Amino acid sequence: MSLEVAVAAPFKTRAQDRLGEGEFVVALSLEREWFSPDQAKRLVDVAVGRGLLASEDGDLVPQFDPAEVTVPEGFAPDESVLREQSTFESALDAIVAAGVEKQRAVAAINERQRALAVTIEAAAVLYARKQGAAVDRLAADVREELAAAAGDDGAGVQSDADDSGAA
Repeated sequence: MSLEVAVAAPFKTRAQDRLGEGEFVVALSLEREWFSPDQAKRLVDVAVGRGLLASEDGDLVPQFDPAEVTVPEGFAPDESVLREQSTFESALDAIVAAGVEKQRAVAAINERQRALAVTIEAAAVLYARKQGAAVDRLAADVREELAAAAGDDGAGVQSDADDSGAA
């Protein structure tokens, strides 16, 4: 995946397990000339959103082992890596990375969606977990989306407080 390669490159080049955001942006924009500084900042946002990077004490910390990522000779990421993926797309990528053929995964997700009467995102996360794919962040996102949707119409939302006054 080219996003993971682009994120790993600055950490591999500097042989560090954390970088300041400015240092990360400089590595991608000025040193590698892959992106403009604004695009490199956008890449940080996308990578954090995808769970590839975390911000800790003002530093960026990869949530994967950059040493295990190969940066091919002459590699240059496509600007499409700057586009955020939907929850479904991210879950599908994780499932494929776990070794499931894409067409089979989509069919299984669609079947799960029909059988459980849930959103496509929820079905994708459930199937991803069954396949052993790391989707904890996506699962949290889906939970929030479902809770927000349930809260919008009031259906199925339970309050933490007991309205009857009983203890």
